[in-house]
Amino acid sequence: MNANLAALLYLVSGVLFILALRGLSSPETARQGNRYGVIGMAVAILTTLAYHLPSGFSSFFFVLVSIGIGAAIGIWRARTIQMTAMPQLVALFHALVGLAAVFVAASALNAPQAFGLGAPDSIHAGSLIEMAIGAAIGAITFTGSVIAYLKLDDKMTGRPILVANRHAINIGLGILLFIFAVAFSATEAHFVFWLIILVSLALGVLLIIPIGGADMPVVISMLNSYSGWAAAAVGFTLGNLALIITGALVGSSGAILSYVMCKGMNRAFISVILGGFGGETAPKESTVETRQVKQGSPEEAAKLLEAAKKVIIVPGYGLAVAQAQHALREIADVLKKKGVEVKYAIHPVAGRMPGHMNVLLAEANVPYDEVFELKEINPEFAEADVALVIGANDVTNPAAKTDPSSPIYGMPILDVEDAKKVLFVKRGLGSGYAGVENELFFRDNTLMLFGDAKKMAESVLRALG
Repeated sequence: MNANLAALLYLVSGVLFILALRGLSSPETARQGNRYGVIGMAVAILTTLAYHLPSGFSSFFFVLVSIGIGAAIGIWRARTIQMTAMPQLVALFHALVGLAAVFVAASALNAPQAFGLGAPDSIHAGSLIEMAIGAAIGAITFTGSVIAYLKLDDKMTGRPILVANRHAINIGLGILLFIFAVAFSATEAHFVFWLIILVSLALGVLLIIPIGGADMPVVISMLNSYSGWAAAAVGFTLGNLALIITGALVGSSGAILSYVMCKGMNRAFISVILGGFGGETAPKESTVETRQVKQGSPEEAAKLLEAAKKVIIVPGYGLAVAQAQHALREIADVLKKKGVEVKYAIHPVAGRMPGHMNVLLAEANVPYDEVFELKEINPEFAEADVALVIGANDVTNPAAKTDPSSPIYGMPILDVEDAKKVLFVKRGLGSGYAGVENELFFRDNTLMLFGDAKKMAESVLRALG
């Protein structure tokens, strides 16, 4: 395959990736967007194989075997992954992209002639800078994503881990990275390259461990952006148009998503991109709660829902854990048949990754026109007879508006408290992922339904008849 045809096919794959992003912007077109993305990636891979077809059959055979192994693992995980573990899987994907960027940069440094970069010890300074940038961002993405995975999978505490003088340390490491990058571009010294990798690996850890659970959705979107820029930098090193286009698309879309998430969390965008957000103060130690709550039964909840004219449902991570989305949709269907207006309220950071709740509701075939974002639905809570909260906590916590000492203070929340009656389905009075107690549990208009979200939803459904 000649270079012109390869460039044209890479351009086609880039257009397909753009169409994929466009499709993924709406639940109604998400499936088509996924198809465009898969086709675009297939075109890019096949073009790369055809353009760089090695002369030795054995080398080509090992490439195909590697692709086959990777594809088999990917298919297996896609079919077996639980929705609750999706954020962890996304974090691991980001880690793999970062690690791949490091490996490619290292390979290009050790065998530049194979990448068309010239002979060893004579690589152009521009290519060396591209290697340094790609490797550094990749290494930061790798360790940062691993820490995010450990926090999301409860293998590490979700609370902020505060390192003394962490901002000064991070700034120092950043300056050190710059010095090493300049030295590497001037000398092409391999040991300097590996110093860049080591410093970047450490920086990735230090950027993510101070971040608490409430900020995890922002972390995911930020690491998504990092992985894209790492791929783009490697694309420049290799002179690969597909990698440049794909990396730029992922990096820019991840940055835009981070900006949207920042608005949802009331965080400063620049602070997020640099990793200096969350964890400025550790959450207070939990105390034994002695206040009483109003505890209800499925039958009481069913009566309240049947008597309502308007019900707003607020799903949260507990819904995902219990896989209660199908039972919840059935409740909504029964209520609509009884003449009740039903809407769903989605907070931008509900769950543990962007769009988590939207995916769950789409899986249960909830109509798209019944699902509303925070800004659209908040004014309607005051008109709602019942707000049914299933498994959500931090995104409904009034402390975000009233308690300046709270880790979630300033975060826009769903105004569930304004509804005439609030039904809260939770396993217990435990705090949310941010580690703070929800004052809404103790309000006069709140009725607590303790138990597994799916079992409770099924009980309410039976009581509705």
